[in-house]
Amino acid sequence: MSAVAISPPRIKPLHARRAANVCVLDVGTSKVACLIGRLTPLDGGDLLRGRTHRGTILGIGVQRARGIKGGAVVDMEAAEYAIRHAVDAAERMARLQVVSVIVNLSGGRLASQQLLGNAGLTRAPVEFADVQRAHEAACCDLNETSRPLLHCLPVSYRIDQGEPLRDPRGMAGENLSASMHMVSCEPVALRNIMLVVERCHLEVEGVVASPYASGLSVLVEDEAELGTLVIDLGGGTTSIARFAGGHVQHCDAIAVGGNHVSMDIARGLTLRLDDAERLKTHYGACLPSAADERETISIVPVGEEQGAPRQLPKAELVKIIQPRVEEILELVRDRLAANGRAAQGGHRIVLTGGGSQLPGITELASRILSSQVRIGRPLGMQGLPESAKSPAFATSVGLLVYPQVAAHERFEALHSRTFLATGTGGYVSRVGRWLRESF
Repeated sequence: MSAVAISPPRIKPLHARRAANVCVLDVGTSKVACLIGRLTPLDGGDLLRGRTHRGTILGIGVQRARGIKGGAVVDMEAAEYAIRHAVDAAERMARLQVVSVIVNLSGGRLASQQLLGNAGLTRAPVEFADVQRAHEAACCDLNETSRPLLHCLPVSYRIDQGEPLRDPRGMAGENLSASMHMVSCEPVALRNIMLVVERCHLEVEGVVASPYASGLSVLVEDEAELGTLVIDLGGGTTSIARFAGGHVQHCDAIAVGGNHVSMDIARGLTLRLDDAERLKTHYGACLPSAADERETISIVPVGEEQGAPRQLPKAELVKIIQPRVEEILELVRDRLAANGRAAQGGHRIVLTGGGSQLPGITELASRILSSQVRIGRPLGMQGLPESAKSPAFATSVGLLVYPQVAAHERFEALHSRTFLATGTGGYVSRVGRWLRESF
């Protein structure tokens, strides 16, 4: 099966001078969030990196996730129930009917691949057709893969082994090379997330890798330019995105997250999962403090609901949480070390996602990953309720940002290799593309 046959839908880029309503669906292991936003063009001003529109939240719906494990669908009916209720709440708040959504994917073994394509040049300056040929050359080996592509992004260009360029058009040389970053996933995970959305009578506009969306939401321009690692500590997965030179250059994910911390607490203290989650949220920490031995917390073990609550020092809770968080961060460190390019993300790390809200996690991450660490919260979105301004909604807000940068994706080369006889890469097609982008 070709890569084209199993590729997800490609979102239509926003027009720079038109407003639009956008609905996004963040399907996570711990929650399902639906956001409806109004994107309004704004020239200049204090826009964040890569953003062409001002975002305003019109409606939001949040539902506890069901039928999702490790970022993948494991129970269609339960997942459908959660999605329907989240979308319904957002529709009621926005007073709009949702027809299509942009959805994220955090499971499915996300993987990155760097490809290089070369195109010979004439003496004339580089044109769009030359750039397109370089893209085609980089993508020529992808038609044999069975993994669908979520993203296909040009990272940089070079002319005759010169310095990296962001846009080579108008320059002259003998050879143009294009460095492309591809993000792929497992077909089954993609197919199931699309099926469960379609069961809710919604159309899937596009699918976005969760770490990429989180980075779009929490990074400022200098961080994306100089090099930053975004680590999204979700409920069922911990995902990683490396940004440098203003682009995402690596994505990865491991199937361990905040829910594993809750399960450790439930096992260690013999609690129900809901009680363990509550203890983690209200009293949890990643590093011990002097007051932990003196501060006590009340617990009710499973099977002893009728008896008096037990009291135990907070230090016992921290002793359970710290090893698991250390393990997650060490897995991230080892995964980065295994990928040399990903480890070159600079000396700054941004932690986001619900798991990043544990006290002491920045100090622990700084010690294990040997980098400066800060907590990343959604930026530049008006109308967010206070409860949604936390790191747990970084991916949700990033999905609203994605349509503003979708024009950077380059899938035309992939399609042109399959439909060479249709004339899609010819003059008429280029005129049509210019008309669509300009008007």
